[in-house]
Amino acid sequence: MTQTGADALLGALRSAGVEVVFGLPGTHNLALWDALLQSSIRLVCVRHEQAAVYAADGYARASGRVGVALTTTGPGAANALAATGEAWAAGSPVLVIATDVATALRRRGVHRGALHECLDQAAMFAPVVKAVVRVESANELDRATGQALELCRAAPSRPVYLEVPTDLLSAPARMLREVGEVALASSIEGDFARALELCAAAERPLIWAGGGALRAEAGEAVGELAARLAAPVITTYMARGLLGREHPCAVGLPPHLPRVGVLWDAADLVIAIGADFDGMMTQNWAMPQPPRLLAVNVDAADAVKSYAADLVLVGDARVVVGKLVEGVPEGGALDELAARLDALRAAVRGELRREHPREVEFLHRFAAAVPDEAVVLADMCIPGYWLAAFHPAPAPRRLLYPMGWGTLGFAFPASLGAALAGEAGAVSVSGDGGFLFACGELATAAQERLPLTAVIVDDGGYGMLRFEQRGAGRDPSGMDLHAPDFAALARSFGIEAETVEGLGAEFGAALTRHVAAAAPSALVARARLDPPPTSSPRWYRR
Repeated sequence: MTQTGADALLGALRSAGVEVVFGLPGTHNLALWDALLQSSIRLVCVRHEQAAVYAADGYARASGRVGVALTTTGPGAANALAATGEAWAAGSPVLVIATDVATALRRRGVHRGALHECLDQAAMFAPVVKAVVRVESANELDRATGQALELCRAAPSRPVYLEVPTDLLSAPARMLREVGEVALASSIEGDFARALELCAAAERPLIWAGGGALRAEAGEAVGELAARLAAPVITTYMARGLLGREHPCAVGLPPHLPRVGVLWDAADLVIAIGADFDGMMTQNWAMPQPPRLLAVNVDAADAVKSYAADLVLVGDARVVVGKLVEGVPEGGALDELAARLDALRAAVRGELRREHPREVEFLHRFAAAVPDEAVVLADMCIPGYWLAAFHPAPAPRRLLYPMGWGTLGFAFPASLGAALAGEAGAVSVSGDGGFLFACGELATAAQERLPLTAVIVDDGGYGMLRFEQRGAGRDPSGMDLHAPDFAALARSFGIEAETVEGLGAEFGAALTRHVAAAAPSALVARARLDPPPTSSPRWYRR
């Protein structure tokens, strides 16, 4: 049997360990669909290309493996751009494979009017991917696909765009190479002796751990370094759960709270591990420059673009921090730090209960209902903001949040992929506005029997924007939404669904039932919440 370009492409994916792909068929990629039907790779057919990339991103964030999305040409590819941008901003290893018009019809730099033709389709993706890989012949497909996968995984990980003219998928093809694993970067650049001097001289060290630490699987090394230095650890949104819930150095709270901000202000050394100090974590860089800053990053420029560093160690976070651990002696104030952080958390919880009792009850009910093994996905909505900041993530990759680009509509379609990344399924939390971006994916969840629960908090509109308008002294306008009966909508797709009032005891009991069912379901809660102090209109630093 003659092997086609589609066979070669899928062979490269299989060799790299790819087990699932997400995509939408179109007239230009049907040869790939035919080959997938004969492949061991699971094909999850979504209802919109944006959802395909979100699902691949959710899979990548929850599993640590490359997520793969398939689109067709022109408008199909263009539909995937917003989700690709979110994956790029979050450093997710996602491979976006799109077809292009046939080679016999393409004239580079000229738009001739073939079906779905773009003047330069790859140029649309260039700003939101790490690399563009174009295929010129069917015999290149295995090599090009392997190259694209390696680029996705290689630090710093980010999406890669692979473009394949449609006729090459059906053309005869040879396999030219096997795809190997990407080796861990073990080299370290920087003055290591100076780094140890900075650590030894610090009396009040603070560790700031970001997505790079998560992606390098550096949690154990970061925890050991923190314990030796008796240093509190603040994690970014991307790195939530890096140290788990029980580590004595884990702050477990965001720096947007004044009591937590004091840790930054008082530190005489900040050790930034896999972090770039983005605006959403630093309240648009209103946090002061620390007296000393030691940065660990795979990208030296990324490490210093926001705060000046006294020293940058360039390398994989797990390797670099592991070497630091070898040179840092054990400290003696760990119990004192743990007690201090316990008191800090108790004080913050007390303040939140007094000022936001409904919101704190929501957090309590949610945490009690969702098992530690499940992946939680929070959308850009008020309940999502509360979860992103305060849900006690039990482990890395268990709390996913689009910060990132901050793309509304991320959580539910990303849960399609996250639900397949582990054994305990996923719980997405969306507002009524964001859920409507991808409500058609209820069909995907039902068709694939995915173990996910879609929580929809219906406050009748864009609640965060209402809050901002009122804060600016304006009457809210254009924020109310005409919405469907979400539970009836879900049931029309064959999905179990119910509606509850509020986010209290009834909500908690219902969520417990839904999650335990391990089947696709939707839980609608009619409720309005106030935004948390972590949302930008409420930042205390200006």
